[in-house]
Amino acid sequence: MTLRRLNGFAALALAVSAFSVPAALAKPASGASAIKMIDTDNDGTVDMKEVEAIASATFDRLEKDSDGTLDARELKGRLSKVGVKQADPDSDGTLDKKEYLAAVGERFKMADPDGDGTLDAKELNSKAGKALLALIK
Repeated sequence: MTLRRLNGFAALALAVSAFSVPAALAKPASGASAIKMIDTDNDGTVDMKEVEAIASATFDRLEKDSDGTLDARELKGRLSKVGVKQADPDSDGTLDKKEYLAAVGERFKMADPDGDGTLDAKELNSKAGKALLALIK
């Protein structure tokens, strides 16, 4: 995949997400529709690299106060208080991008029970898959 294509996809994802955030919060995406939005190599599954690209763009979109971290207000319920504590090894009450992406990685692993490194629509429709999608929407 070329850098130009990846940058174009990231810009498109940011533009689309800017207009669809309220709808996305009201109704989680199905596994099949999430794959269509995330699957940049069009193989019918999503891998960690594709999820990280979306998660990075999501972090940047949510991080409103330019302090380099997400607090509970900026996370908007994407993680519970317990989830934030688990993802916050320095216990400062916020998640920097590295911590946020690590939390995304953990949710990805939980949604990948066969351990093949990719998620299909069935895996994204599981409880763990929906938790991952909620974090990156």
